[in-house]
Amino acid sequence: MPSLICAISSEVPEVPVVSPVSGQVYEKRLIEKYIQENGTDPISKEPLSVDQLVEVKASPLVKPKPPSATSIPAILKSLQDEWDAVMLHSFTLRQQLQTARQELSHALYQHDAACRVIARLNKEVTAAREALATLKPQAGAATPMMMNATPSHTPAPQTPVRTGGETPAAGQMADDSNEETGMTPEISAKLQEKADVLTQQRKNRGRPEALVSADAISAYTTQSSHPGLHSASVPGILAVDIYARDTSKILTGGADKNATVFNKDLEQVVAVLKGHTKKVNRVVYHPTEDTAITGSFDTTVRVWNVPTAQTIQMLRLHDGPITGLSLHATGDYLLTTSTDQCWAFSDLRQGKLISRVNAQNNGVALTCAQFHPDGLLVGTGTEDANIKIWYLNEGTNVANFPGHTGPISALAFSENGYHVASAAEDSCIKLWDLRKLKNFKTIQLEEGYEVKDLSFDRSGSYLAVAGTDVRVFLCKQWNELLVMHDHTATATGVRFGDNARYIASTSMDRTLKIYSS
Repeated sequence: MPSLICAISSEVPEVPVVSPVSGQVYEKRLIEKYIQENGTDPISKEPLSVDQLVEVKASPLVKPKPPSATSIPAILKSLQDEWDAVMLHSFTLRQQLQTARQELSHALYQHDAACRVIARLNKEVTAAREALATLKPQAGAATPMMMNATPSHTPAPQTPVRTGGETPAAGQMADDSNEETGMTPEISAKLQEKADVLTQQRKNRGRPEALVSADAISAYTTQSSHPGLHSASVPGILAVDIYARDTSKILTGGADKNATVFNKDLEQVVAVLKGHTKKVNRVVYHPTEDTAITGSFDTTVRVWNVPTAQTIQMLRLHDGPITGLSLHATGDYLLTTSTDQCWAFSDLRQGKLISRVNAQNNGVALTCAQFHPDGLLVGTGTEDANIKIWYLNEGTNVANFPGHTGPISALAFSENGYHVASAAEDSCIKLWDLRKLKNFKTIQLEEGYEVKDLSFDRSGSYLAVAGTDVRVFLCKQWNELLVMHDHTATATGVRFGDNARYIASTSMDRTLKIYSS
């Protein structure tokens, strides 16, 4: 019966059967084997058993082909049709093969990524267990050492911050770092002595001869861009600072929970500082020691030995994310602010909280902080658009600068000691005179402009702005010298190199850019 064609083999079946599920005709031998393996109909994919098959009784006689099929042209046409069918079938198979390869490649990639994540988590768990096992006995041994401390009437010898990653440093990560020790006469005298020296130096200091001119800065262009400092999985660099002793070293803090030290001259990463559990949004590079200080949304501040990439101090000073971080001119004390409405003054060497001051903002968070260059005053910005100046020794609020209409986003004191620049979410920069306690200049930026960071150079001659773009202003005249649009996302940090020979900026586009002539 030539009209019956098997739906599987496309040939005339010897023993034809019909599937009641799909109504298709099959070769009995082939469909039984298919049902044993799959239990479904090959065409409709519905459940089917051998008992349901209906055998078709067909005449064994085969009708001869019509006379037209015996001619040479008819035979050639039949061969051509067969060839076309084979080619179409081959094309379908190649398509199915390509699809299977893509699915297999994707599955292998997912498997490989999962294996890497599992290996990294296992490594972190092992490292955390080892650190915990090391920390417990040392923490217990720290108590008798503190009992033998130098009496309060004798100034204790300073302990260098850089420890070279020695094991005892782990014992300094005390859990009681949020207990106040109080402002002692020795600390007050030390702060006053440093302020007197810096004030005298400022009076005798003129414009540095090596300072780059305003015309040269206006000609700065992007010299290099470095996108590989932080993980691409959580894009964004949130903070930047430069090592004053070796300005080729640049410290960055990222949304990937890490801080990175990068050498711009060698164009290579010097150290990756891992330990925070949330994004690192504030960083400070110690000006005289190869030590990094980082603040994080995990409410902790960490002090790192850069050569060993190890934590040598961990301070828990606040109950909320760190929003401000500044190092005192002595290099021994730290200022921090947080969303918990407090600012804290801490001993960097001992890892101890000296004093904590509640800003009394009626539930309003502090957004930034900066030491005055002399070190006796503290400036803080608030979420309700106020700038507060505090006297450090007594923790008293001595001045307020209202005027912004949005949360304060950045604060910077000029090295001349008289001026402070502030920015908020109102697209303007305000300059304040600390002697007259008033706003003497407002730089209005474009509508919608976001300012994330402000920075004066060491001479107080230039002011850099990071936000929607990167800009540099000439102080006193407040002329705009430079505008750089190279970042593809909001710039989050900007700093001057030595004598403004270069400018470094970071951005949410995960790049560190270097500008110079």
